[in-house]
Amino acid sequence: MYYRIIYSLITLLYVPFVASAQYTFFNPAGSFAVETSLENTDELRMPIYRNAMTSLTVSGDFVLGGTSAQKGLTPLLFTGSLSERKIIAIKQLDDVIKGQLSIITGFTATKSGNVFYAGTMPQPGTGMGGHIIELQVSLQGQIAVKDLGEPVAGEGIFAMTFNADKNEFYGIVHPSGKFFTFNLKTGKTQIFNQTVPSEKDLETYHSFALQPEDYLGRALLIDQQGRIYGSRSINKLFCFDPANQSFSVLKDELPFVWGREAMGRIDSWVKMPEGTIYGSNAADGQLFRLDPVNQTIVNLGKPIMMPRIMAMTPGKNGMLYGVAGAFPGYAHLFSYHPQKGFRDLGNPEFKMVSPGLEQGINWRGYQIASMASSQSGNYIIMGENEALSQLMVFPAEDLP
Repeated sequence: MYYRIIYSLITLLYVPFVASAQYTFFNPAGSFAVETSLENTDELRMPIYRNAMTSLTVSGDFVLGGTSAQKGLTPLLFTGSLSERKIIAIKQLDDVIKGQLSIITGFTATKSGNVFYAGTMPQPGTGMGGHIIELQVSLQGQIAVKDLGEPVAGEGIFAMTFNADKNEFYGIVHPSGKFFTFNLKTGKTQIFNQTVPSEKDLETYHSFALQPEDYLGRALLIDQQGRIYGSRSINKLFCFDPANQSFSVLKDELPFVWGREAMGRIDSWVKMPEGTIYGSNAADGQLFRLDPVNQTIVNLGKPIMMPRIMAMTPGKNGMLYGVAGAFPGYAHLFSYHPQKGFRDLGNPEFKMVSPGLEQGINWRGYQIASMASSQSGNYIIMGENEALSQLMVFPAEDLP
């Protein structure tokens, strides 16, 4: 109970910082919002409470998105055109797999550029498990979905990545925290317990009133050697080597604020075009750089005062963009460059013009959970995590 009270008080301390900074807007020339959810037109739109954009990627001109729904509703898959600035296709996941709640793993791609993979989380309390899904985006932006099965019976897929060279998936399941591999060619699944919290870890999490969705790592990353990195309890980074199916724990822990180690976990990873690897700690919102050769990390600090960095994506010429902060505060867009450091860009507010809104309105991002870079490198795309979510797009120009 003591830890729970301390945790609540520390969390509340973030709110004043949010209130003092939330009125700085980011609205550069060339930015725009794509209406995907407002029910004011006969145009193709996603229904309310099913459109929180928790996974994003880009295939040519098309943004591919996966959503999270409220309990009892089915999530959606959609495509939107960057050039036409509108939704092209919407597909209900329930048409392919019943009983699913969300698509939160993000998308990993094959070498073809139009075939992607994601994992799903099931409706709670049903005893069902998450599935791996394959998605193909056509030249017209239509979506074909294939169910590749349930890798771990009765457990959702909380984080997942795919090695296209080995045709192999790697994932963390919810709620147990087990690690799995799934070979696309052979259909063989292997399950490992090395990432499962111990009884002592679970007691610590209980003291902080944390549930599995609060402490399991949200993302996995593959380095140039094919090794997989993620987070495990408590505040540790692990490395899985598929060559000998071995696990190791890095000596360097995730960056943390004293007393909050138990809440440390990976929020997001990004691998830059030149190979630099960045990660973020959800507990306090620190950005760090991983050296996979020496398996060490360097704490780069916090872009804003709030916790969380839920999404990151590469920009141009070494620039990294990310979204920091989470409920109850407004999300802030930030940039980081190895020589220029951090820049808090504030809350995105982009012009949205669409049928029924021909005059245009300024759409302001509140909760943002996903990001992607266009394959041309010209745009950064953000997806809102709301009951009525929109796509927000801005040019990937260098910033001072």
